[in-house]
Amino acid sequence: MDGSSTTSASGYGDLFRRREFRALWAGSALSTAATSMAGLVLGLLVHAESGSAFLTALVVFGPSLAQLLGASTLMSAADTVSPRVLLTAAAAVMAAAFTAQAVLDVAPSARLLLVVATSVVLSIASGARWGLLSEVVPAGQYALARSAMNVSVGAMQVVGFAIGGALSGLVQPSTGFWVAAATSVSAAAVSWFGIGAHPARRAGRPGFRATWAGNAILLRQPSTRWLLIALCVPNGLVAGCEALFVSYSPGSAAVFFMTGAAGMLAGDVLMGRVLTAPGRRVATVWLRFLLPLPFLVFLWHPPLAVAAAMVGLASLGYAASLGQQELLVTLTPPRLTGQLLGAESSARVAFQGLAAALAGALAEFIPAGQAIAVLSVCSVAVSLLLTPGLRRAAQTVSPRPPIATATH
Repeated sequence: MDGSSTTSASGYGDLFRRREFRALWAGSALSTAATSMAGLVLGLLVHAESGSAFLTALVVFGPSLAQLLGASTLMSAADTVSPRVLLTAAAAVMAAAFTAQAVLDVAPSARLLLVVATSVVLSIASGARWGLLSEVVPAGQYALARSAMNVSVGAMQVVGFAIGGALSGLVQPSTGFWVAAATSVSAAAVSWFGIGAHPARRAGRPGFRATWAGNAILLRQPSTRWLLIALCVPNGLVAGCEALFVSYSPGSAAVFFMTGAAGMLAGDVLMGRVLTAPGRRVATVWLRFLLPLPFLVFLWHPPLAVAAAMVGLASLGYAASLGQQELLVTLTPPRLTGQLLGAESSARVAFQGLAAALAGALAEFIPAGQAIAVLSVCSVAVSLLLTPGLRRAAQTVSPRPPIATATH
């Protein structure tokens, strides 16, 4: 039975019968809820204090730029250190950071530095998470498993933004940070007690040399280069659109974030659970263009309901990443799975932070609605330019050997 038929025959229920998958899913869900909640509270707090679109966008999305530091220096730890240790430590660090945000009364720049420091740890944890995911589920179910993980991200972003928005309107901002800290402590406990003591995928000490030896593989192959650019640049430009939600309409930002997360959730269910492997390849082509186009509506300042609906529709397009990541896994040597998938994740998130900073700078000179439309057009143009290279990459894929899975 090939990978596509295996995926079609199985559902989310089969995945959740695996104890370690449940722990990975729950840990990711709790961490996402915590960071979403704290991110919105922090963005609203900084906007109220500074009134700067640039600083607000930088605080909300800018820390993701720091993930490049982890990807370029210590990402090899994702394959040379126990995943349970890395994931537990990352959640504990985030709990400490949210506690500091709640306790300390500091300038926005100091808050930004605090979050930047923790982002380095999160980048390495992402490599551990995605590498372990490829081990605890059968090879043919990776797309389904990644979809289920992405669904948790979408659902928990809705929850996190909703709680963050509610807390910001009803109580002191510090309350949102305290709730985020408690949620992160729960994520640490789930990771420690739910994940087994997996040995490292390869020997060696994590460091700059080992990290770049692996990263060179990702950058040297034309097929993976095209995939990396496609996963980073068009999506990042759309993240720049989202970084301007607070500046566009502070009172409606939570609604936009929630509908966007809901659209992303629906797209991941469609790609991972409904479509077969051939269907995902076809859908990926069109979803790449669905992602930026609806944001053009912000140019005309539509009613809230229309704008929110367009954000939800556009966010379906994020599911194109699932098809692209499936190809990337096929091209990745098993001993470097954690590092290369972590590098991809960090690069993608870092470009989102860069685009958010650029969006904030642009909105200092033109209205936020116009800036959103400009970023949308740029994303469409990049996707058009990438189409020939992505087509060639899909044609050169040869499946890698299945990873042996352990029963836990």
